[in-house]
Order: sequence, then structure tokens, then C-alpha cells
Amino acid sequence: MAERPYRELMVSVRYPACAVGGHSRAPQMLPGEAAAFDDWSNFSEVIPKGTVDWGATRTYAHLDAPAARPGGRPRGFPVVLYSPGAGDPRTFGSTLCDELASRGYAVVSIDHTYEAPGVEFPDGRVARTRMQEEVRKTQGNPAQIVALLRKLTAVRVADTRFVLDELGRPGALPGALRRVLELRAVGMFGQSGGGFTAAQAMHDDRRIKAAVNLDGVMGYTQDDFDPANPSTVGMEGLDRPLLLMGVEGHNHRTVPSWKAVWEHSSGWHRDLTLAGAAHASFTDAQWMVPQVARKAGLPRKDVEKLVGTVVPERSVAAQRAYVTAFFDRWLRGQGTDSGLLDGPSGRFPEVRFVW
Repeated sequence: MAERPYRELMVSVRYPACAVGGHSRAPQMLPGEAAAFDDWSNFSEVIPKGTVDWGATRTYAHLDAPAARPGGRPRGFPVVLYSPGAGDPRTFGSTLCDELASRGYAVVSIDHTYEAPGVEFPDGRVARTRMQEEVRKTQGNPAQIVALLRKLTAVRVADTRFVLDELGRPGALPGALRRVLELRAVGMFGQSGGGFTAAQAMHDDRRIKAAVNLDGVMGYTQDDFDPANPSTVGMEGLDRPLLLMGVEGHNHRTVPSWKAVWEHSSGWHRDLTLAGAAHASFTDAQWMVPQVARKAGLPRKDVEKLVGTVVPERSVAAQRAYVTAFFDRWLRGQGTDSGLLDGPSGRFPEVRFVW
């Protein structure tokens, strides 16, 4: 297949619907995406190829359902962008994206083409990852690794800004959907590299009003505790709301890039720890991996390496509650969370505030 002279992006748009009858539930991954994910992903070392039918899972979204009419203020549905972790597909954030859509948001998840395992386009073409090839080019050279990390982040931020441009362009979305988007109330969240992308994109683009970073280092380093090669969001901070949520031991007191953002930011910011979580706990792996493990007999140590020891139901419930409360407060101006963001809550003892 001849390569096109330009790079294309795929996004998914979730939104509140007024009726879902006759509209089938959306798959988490399309067949080409599922095959590419099975060939290579961040989970390949733990979950052997052929163990899982990654294309069999259905989300709570329904394909092409008619959009509901927004009620209350703002007049349209606030828009929340989602960026996945480095080397992950956009579909690995389906749980939180579905949750936010059910709460009245239009959620746009972005695949970073040639970084994700596989991106399937409407005509059936699948753009496969080049991550392994790019990493091999660095040959373990620290300077080249830093350059690659800078490139990945710059491309991700450019992707984000392009998507925002397109959302505001007449004809880019079906008219009925475009009319219910409130593009003056835009937030962004992501896990790992996607969390860094959310913070850096907000630094670079004032259209983004609030961001959530789920366990993502915010510097150009492979070692979370290495202060070298800081980012501009770290050196200059943010003047808009930022929520940090990480695993135990990863907070603004221990991770230099988080500390830099924390100290240089004038906007509202909070730092939360999810006890018992692991890095992939902030993706759909939190509920998928334990189920795969039971069926495939994966060792417990491998499961805990990916998604920690936190009870999946508690982890998912906490993430849904805090991420929704954050965007409700800062995109809708609704303080309906009973102070959830202001200090520890008996509802979620797994969540600890780091001051």
C-alpha cells in the first residue's frame, strides 16, 4: 500500500444521546486495531499474543445515536479531549470517556497515528505503529532518547491543537452534533504520556481551560525521578486548573517534573494518590487485565505489575468521581461534589491528598 503524503488522525466523539434504540453498542477496538494491538502493545510482555480477542469488547456507547439537547448552562456540552499513554490506543480510555459523556460532556479521544499500535480508518486502512522502529534508532543513546521524547510530545500537542481547530470548523462534524458543542468550555485529560500531553497542550493553547494528568511524568526523561530535560510546562507552570493523580510514591514531592509544575503554577492545582494502583490502573487495563488473568491463568505478580493491588471496582469508581468532579467544577462552574476536591473523603479512602 502506497504511503500518503500526509498524516491522518482518527478520533472518537462521545456525547449524551436522546435515544439509543436501534443503535448497536460500539466496539472498544475495530478489527484492524485489535489485530495490531495483539501483535504489539505495552502489555505484550505479560499477555501473550493470541490470548485475548481484543475486538470482542463492547463499550457503553452506541454508534451514531442522535445527540441530546443540552440543558442548563453552559448552553452546549462542554468538550473534553482525551490523549492515551505513549504507545496506547485511544480506546484504552473508554471507561472514563463513557462516564464523562454520560455526565453531559462531549468527549473527543485522539489516536496519535504511528504511535498507537494500530489506527483503523473508515475505509479499512490500518496505520501500524512505528514506535519500536523509532526506539531502535536511539540505540540506547540518551541524547537521542530525549530527542525522541521531545518529538513525541510535540507531535501529540500539535495533534491536539489540530483537533481543536477541526472541531470549530464548519462541516467537520455533523451539523446536529456541532451545534451542541460548547467550544468555550474545553478541558483535557490523559494517562501517562497523555497526561503530559494534556498539561503541555493547556500550557501552549489557551482554548484548554482545565486539565487532568493521570500518572504522567512531565519532563523528557525515561526515569520519573530524573530532573533533567524539563518541559516548558514544568519551567513556566500553569495559570489554569490542573489535577494530578498518581500511584503511591509519585507526587509533587517526589517526581521532579511534577514538583516543577506545582511550584511554578498560579492556577488551582491538586495532587491525589490512588493507593494500591499501578501505572496502567488509570486505563481500561484496570478492569480488563484481572479478567484476562482469570481466564488465561496469568501469574498474580504480572497482574499486580500492570494494575496494582487496588480493587478494580474501587479504582474505577474513584477515578470516575474525581475526574468528573474536576471538570464539573472548572468547565461547568458546578460545585456539586460536596467538597470532594477539597480534602479526604470517607467515600474514597483509597484516595489520598498530597499537600
